Amino acid sequence: MHTQLRRCMAETTLPLEVRITGALVRLYALPVSRIAALTADDFAQDETGAYLTLGTGIVLLPPRLAGLVQDLIAQPHRLAAVTPSPAHNPGYLFSGKVPGQPRSSNALRAQLSRHGLLTLAARNTAMIIMITDMPPQVVSDLLGFSPSTTTQWATYLQDSWADYLAARHAPTADGRTRACPMGPRRTGFVGQERERLSPKGRNTP
Repeated sequence: MHTQLRRCMAETTLPLEVRITGALVRLYALPVSRIAALTADDFAQDETGAYLTLGTGIVLLPPRLAGLVQDLIAQPHRLAAVTPSPAHNPGYLFSGKVPGQPRSSNALRAQLSRHGLLTLAARNTAMIIMITDMPPQVVSDLLGFSPSTTTQWATYLQDSWADYLAARHAPTADGRTRACPMGPRRTGFVGQERERLSPKGRNTP
């Protein structure tokens, strides 16, 4: 997944919408339908960094991703579309063809697919990384997932690790210990790009 995330962050030939959507899927396991509904008001900056509101939680964005969102908002032909106006037009980041409506999640998903950035496997990998790093309730609170969803993922991972450890320590037919590699670790570009997932203003060690 780190190669695809690197593409989203650094490949300037990709459309901004693709880079931002692809990065949000791979960093925060967000479904495309939620990304399509993001508005200009969901993005904010102050002296501590750039933040994105996701449900009831606020997450700190990596600087490169924050820069992409700024570039999207600043595009001249998008300024009118992303500037909040009346209540019926909240200023969607990914504006659709119909004024006041966001781009459809199917259209965004198809655009990602055309550039070789599929979503399901990327979301699953991102969710595994987050549930491994944080308690499921924290992931639920910060990213707006239902508690049942994150708890199910945590249970799945616990069961998977139990099966893995059982297989790892089981002797072979000739009595030797199996040589199994250790489980996946969060390393490389993904780990570098994912900033602390914490509510705005709360310091984490």
